[in-house]
Amino acid sequence: MLHQLPFQRLGEQYLARSASPVEVTRSALDHAERANPALNAFALIDREGALDGARRSEERWRRGAPLGPLDGMPIAIKEFAAVRGWPTRRGSAVTSDEPAAAHTVFVQRLADAGAVLLGKTRAPEFNWKGVTDSPAFGITRNPWNPALTPGGSSGGCAAAVAAGIVRVSMGSDAGGSIRIPAAFTGTIGLKPTHGRIPLSPLPSAFSNIVHTGPIAAGMDELEAAYLAARGASALDWTSCLGG
Repeated sequence: MLHQLPFQRLGEQYLARSASPVEVTRSALDHAERANPALNAFALIDREGALDGARRSEERWRRGAPLGPLDGMPIAIKEFAAVRGWPTRRGSAVTSDEPAAAHTVFVQRLADAGAVLLGKTRAPEFNWKGVTDSPAFGITRNPWNPALTPGGSSGGCAAAVAAGIVRVSMGSDAGGSIRIPAAFTGTIGLKPTHGRIPLSPLPSAFSNIVHTGPIAAGMDELEAAYLAARGASALDWTSCLGG
């Protein structure tokens, strides 16, 4: 499927106008909607918002002015982080379903780099364990074998990547929450040094030990997401430069 091509190949096709961000985003959305009932990888799929972002990206590529290697590339965000217009449920029924007023810092940076935000991926309740399920929202399945778990707590990220829906999803890790799902699904996970990718608003009382990082299908996608998201922010006193 078109959306499963590496980002570099997609960028080449966007530049040559042999493919467009809108086509790629539609392909990814269709795949997500077909696969999600069996996998429960996504907490939310924003078809309208994703296509709107893809149209803006398509216009930039037509003008020969893409924002970088993430421009027009579908990605997903773990539901621990605030995304403007989407609720931040953190895998729990006791959290508010009110839409967030603003992106958290790293999400804003990805959006500013032109990434197409496809949806939010599942996490266990309050990201507290190494498998992904919750009393309110059910069990997330491993695409390699739906009888098995994709791990946790970024299991929805890993399931979405392993299923070929997106090539990169942004998760979080304190005690293995990126590394376990990457290992369970044959994807690539990075737990960066704490503070390399800033968080604000903070997702929980444990934010001082949470490392934000990507789970990806390939190193190019992992690097592109990390480089776009990293760097100090005045909104997060724990964030730092470099790396």
